[in-house]
Amino acid sequence: MMLRKRPDVLDLLVPLRRYARSLTRDPAQADDLVHDTLVRALERQGSLRPGTNLRTWLMTVLHNAFIDEQRRRKVEARYADALGHLVEEATPPAQEGHVRLAQVREAFQRLPAEQREALHLVTIEGLAYQEAADVLGIPIGTLMSRLGRARAALRTIESGGARRAAPEDAPERPRLRVVEGGSSARAS
Repeated sequence: MMLRKRPDVLDLLVPLRRYARSLTRDPAQADDLVHDTLVRALERQGSLRPGTNLRTWLMTVLHNAFIDEQRRRKVEARYADALGHLVEEATPPAQEGHVRLAQVREAFQRLPAEQREALHLVTIEGLAYQEAADVLGIPIGTLMSRLGRARAALRTIESGGARRAAPEDAPERPRLRVVEGGSSARAS
């Protein structure tokens, strides 16, 4: 009677990579997917029941990781599209406006995911702070903190970007100045 050797994770790397490459159609993304799969499997190894086929389980983890990544990309694309539509409505369709729109999109995408999610839910989806906090599963104070940091980062980018984008011969925007009032000002 011959005993069958139980497959080791190292023995399954080739089939995992092959399946990942089939799903992603890109060798680098396939390697990333296999890496993510192994990390998830290691984190969830306690859920592996005795007698479970390791190959099937790892392929399932890989497939689920791929699906999760696809969903994340779709959500990020919706964020970018929604932000783009908002900015397009507020910006004249001049070349300058398109450049500015690209800068705002890029700035929004550079925000950390937590800040992007909070800002999107409140500003684009119009959720109340408590609703947004509930969606994200965080306390309202954490949401407020993330919103504050995201807005500050965008303001910093905006102030720097606005100075670079303005042509040198463009007229300066009028600014408010403090004028002291009183009887002596009227008398002169």
